[in-house]
Amino acid sequence: MNHRARFFYRPLFFIVAVAALSAIVMLLWNAIVPGIFSAAPRIDYLHALGLLVLSRILFGGFRGHGGWHGHRHGHWAKWQAMTPEEREQFHRHGHR
Repeated sequence: MNHRARFFYRPLFFIVAVAALSAIVMLLWNAIVPGIFSAAPRIDYLHALGLLVLSRILFGGFRGHGGWHGHRHGHWAKWQAMTPEEREQFHRHGHR
């Protein structure tokens, strides 16, 4: 694919993907949340888009960086590499 087509289709794909995800968030929210919590209102498309952006900021970060996701994997790999004795020592001396 040439550079011009890629320049045009990437932003178009991004816009379509965000629009589709917002619609899915709206449909899921309206199908699930008001049934579980009687005081929860149904949301419209723009509120679903805002909820999607907020959740991306809080939990996903941008471009794969930030959020909580990236910080856990380094600690998990470190934990997996420890011997049982090192894990016990880790628990005794606190989480450093």
